Amino acid sequence: MSATTLPCEAIPGHADFRRLDSIAGIAVDLRYATADNFVGRDLYSPLDCAWLHKDAAAALERAVAWLAARQPACQLLVLDALRPQRVQEQLWAALQGTELLGYIAEPTRGSIHSFGMALDLTLLDAHGRELDMGTGFDDLSERSHPALEDELLARGELTAQQLEHRRWLRDAMQHNGWQGIRSEWWHFDCGDRTEVRKRYLRVL
Repeated sequence: MSATTLPCEAIPGHADFRRLDSIAGIAVDLRYATADNFVGRDLYSPLDCAWLHKDAAAALERAVAWLAARQPACQLLVLDALRPQRVQEQLWAALQGTELLGYIAEPTRGSIHSFGMALDLTLLDAHGRELDMGTGFDDLSERSHPALEDELLARGELTAQQLEHRRWLRDAMQHNGWQGIRSEWWHFDCGDRTEVRKRYLRVL
């Protein structure tokens, strides 16, 4: 194994990584550690995937503070953080033969999740309920695409309130070092993908 990779089991105690429970002000519900995901089964157990790279953790803390100052009734809910390479391979395999492969990073290139530098997340209201974003997490359809929101609003497939909720999430993240993608309202990368793949450890 090269110095550019790290087995998931070696993360505890590693200086480059922080546990999600060390980040104040967030809620956590890792959907791939449950059956509540598009594959329909727990993909993480017995692995502990409640981690982020320390750089991403610091950026998430900034997003928490930004949101608390502007929308204190809302809280960030983390749905996925570190996703080991071996799990990315399972997701890729699960979508073979479907039209949905475009939603999953090809394993040899690697997902930014596997570097601990990406998050999937949504917003909770003051009562701990998920805000209506127009689709659920892992809804692999056009209604999840930020790039199509204006068109979807015009067609009546998304509402103005749903888009406002998405904008609060996007603003909290994008003002604090995160970049969204065109096809999933819930996904954000911490920094440039090419640089992440060059400079950070890939977790296997």
